[in-house]
Amino acid sequence: MTNKSEGKKLQEKLTHKWKNVWETLDSSEKEKIFDINEEYKDFLDKGKTEREAAMEIIKVARENGYISIDEIREKGIRPTHGMKIYANNKDKSVVLFVLGKEKLEKGMNIIGSHLDAPRIDLKQFPLYEDSDFALLKTHYYGGIKKYQWVTLPLALHGVVVKSNGEKVNIVIGEDENDPVFFITDLLPHLAKDQMAKKMDEGITGEGLNILIGSIPYKDGEISEKVKLNVLNILNEKYGIIEEDFTTAEFEIVPAGKSRDVGIDRSMVGGYGQDDRACAFTSLRAILDIGTPNKTAVALFVDKEEIGSVGNTSMESKFFENTVSELIDITEEKYSELIVKRALANSCVLSADTLAGFDPNYPEVLDRKNSPFIGNGITLVKYTGVRGKGGSNDANSEYLGKIRKIFNDNNVVWQMGELGKVDQGGGGTIAYILANYGMEVVDCGVPLLSVHAPYEIASKADIYMTYKGYNVFYKN
Repeated sequence: MTNKSEGKKLQEKLTHKWKNVWETLDSSEKEKIFDINEEYKDFLDKGKTEREAAMEIIKVARENGYISIDEIREKGIRPTHGMKIYANNKDKSVVLFVLGKEKLEKGMNIIGSHLDAPRIDLKQFPLYEDSDFALLKTHYYGGIKKYQWVTLPLALHGVVVKSNGEKVNIVIGEDENDPVFFITDLLPHLAKDQMAKKMDEGITGEGLNILIGSIPYKDGEISEKVKLNVLNILNEKYGIIEEDFTTAEFEIVPAGKSRDVGIDRSMVGGYGQDDRACAFTSLRAILDIGTPNKTAVALFVDKEEIGSVGNTSMESKFFENTVSELIDITEEKYSELIVKRALANSCVLSADTLAGFDPNYPEVLDRKNSPFIGNGITLVKYTGVRGKGGSNDANSEYLGKIRKIFNDNNVVWQMGELGKVDQGGGGTIAYILANYGMEVVDCGVPLLSVHAPYEIASKADIYMTYKGYNVFYKN
């Protein structure tokens, strides 16, 4: 064996190269990767909207012994170490707690993700007829590239509250026997003017109209026969009338299931992986811990994609109020000061996805500071726009703590940021939690084609994110 030169030894000692997860695994751990990703794909398929994801989380939590904080109060149950508790906020955001051995005043280990994803919503009075077609008017939600949503098979998911107060859940387009919906586009032969426009102007927001029907209702005395036929079908199947659209929440999402990507099946392709990749891994991680020292918290919020506004978002008082309720039932004497200390002493992983390095678009990404697909869970010291505007910038001490936890537990990790400095940027819920004085760093799964109708994640990164979140809860 050749002796290494002094320079080679020094290079190995002083320099660092991020690892590829697949190259670090033994056969048993590789098997775990594929197993956990089957669960992940199932979670993606069952939770295409924030409501569906929240309900799936609660269902899984209850199956694993979690009890509602409302039930604890009503039955006068005295919480004990290791007790599993959840709270539901309007069926759109959820928080899970595993009570630790230490008092809540000492702080919690929190992983916070979001359940909403970019999509297309129906307007409140959407149905109209034009040229013997029935169509639905829409309003897109979050940061989408509008041109990506045309000529795709689409599904309709939503909830309708009828005039009598009855709530009806509707999903059309996911079963293989269901019809799907569609947004049309011009044929290239007639698209000269469209193709001369900027990409963000080629398809307009008001042009994202959903094709829903074309058969007229047989009656010579009425107008808008196709619209009436669509309403008649909806009424026969779901008992709804046109006015019910005004009290409905309908979301348009890509139809179909998530799939393996690549001949080696190394990746997952599917809708809504930003941020359900982190929601799933944090859920799976908290289900797999025993009784931690510090109370473990998995927080799943809504409305992140539109600025974390509204009563189901991170900006709402839901989490703070729930912690107050928890302290009220765990402490002999309630004190607002204990609540403030519990929040301020907490440590957080703001669990959100970010753009992985894409060799098709190297000009917008800093190769040395972008995360790579397959290189593990990603720590992001700061987010924000250009000069770190609107970001949470984690301190060295906290980064050092997380780095040590990951290294000590064989978690393959990497650092990343969202593109080159002047290209743009983005934010997460990190800064909101940091307002309480918590230690917070962004930490999640890198993706390709973020915010597209079909996003790509590495199965290895999903697994390492689960593993990283799990050891965070235990330390």
